[in-house]
Amino acid sequence: MTAHVRAAANQDQFAAETERFRRELLAHCYRMVGSAHDAEDLVQETYLRAWRSYAGFEGRASIRSWLYKIATNVCLTALEPRRIRVLPSGLTGPYDGPDRPPSPVALGEVSWLEPLPDRWIAPAADDPAAAVIARESLRLALIASLQHLPARQRAILILREVLAFSTAETAELLGTTTAAVKSGLQRARARLDELEPAPEELLEPTDQRARALLDGYIAAFERSDAGLLEQVLRTDATLEATPFRDWQVGRVKCIHMLDAYVLGAPGDWQMIATTANGQPAAVVYYREADGAFRANGIVVLAPTATGVSRVIAFHHSALVEMFGFPDVLTD
Repeated sequence: MTAHVRAAANQDQFAAETERFRRELLAHCYRMVGSAHDAEDLVQETYLRAWRSYAGFEGRASIRSWLYKIATNVCLTALEPRRIRVLPSGLTGPYDGPDRPPSPVALGEVSWLEPLPDRWIAPAADDPAAAVIARESLRLALIASLQHLPARQRAILILREVLAFSTAETAELLGTTTAAVKSGLQRARARLDELEPAPEELLEPTDQRARALLDGYIAAFERSDAGLLEQVLRTDATLEATPFRDWQVGRVKCIHMLDAYVLGAPGDWQMIATTANGQPAAVVYYREADGAFRANGIVVLAPTATGVSRVIAFHHSALVEMFGFPDVLTD
């Protein structure tokens, strides 16, 4: 067998053994760094490093554990020089000042959290239990809270409580001791409880009630009808949007801000339903002066049995392409 043929055979074997883990590794990297774009790059780096060291893989651990070890260390290295990614609620308390339009934070001043398209990480259709676990571990509130943990604590918590690696396996993956893993996990849990003391029971995106809430939110924007939002939002709903620092708490304040500064005239907005982070979402388009509907970003809802508890809008047009939609809507 020639060297060329041997290399091709090795590549085929590598792909056969590793590609089935790509989607879950993407979810893992996203949990670590809070950015879908960055997670995609980090998975590419993971596979590049894995291929380079594949010849030396001796099978002492499973292929899956080996890949997670590489991916986790790739993420930890990438996180060292970076600011954490946040939502507006991670910067300051809710706005309670004089009435004013939202003003964006200066470009580059804040690293914003990004939503993750569900289509990127959808598990096999014949594994509904895995689908539920994946959705719950990717909820935006949890991802936002994770970013406030020190990077190694974040890794420990994800490896232990999301991916169910044992204490010993986690220690081996991180090159540390079981005592350090136990201590790190305890601290991570305590900090997470401070950040999100009572995680909400969200409706699944496939639940008819969740879809009705999303449809109502879309209709409110497309018709410029603030009254419809009263049927969608809970009384204690929160509203935040990147790249804006100010955010609102309470249905009355949320609706006032949207009605006064965002909704505009009927027909100014168009939205297309989708899902992100295991939650109902919409791709958002805004009608520009030339009449064209151009990409504006993504909005993600937190639907509960009593209404939407949280609206997070990401006003970044580049996200629309990531979700598989065009930059400009055409008839």
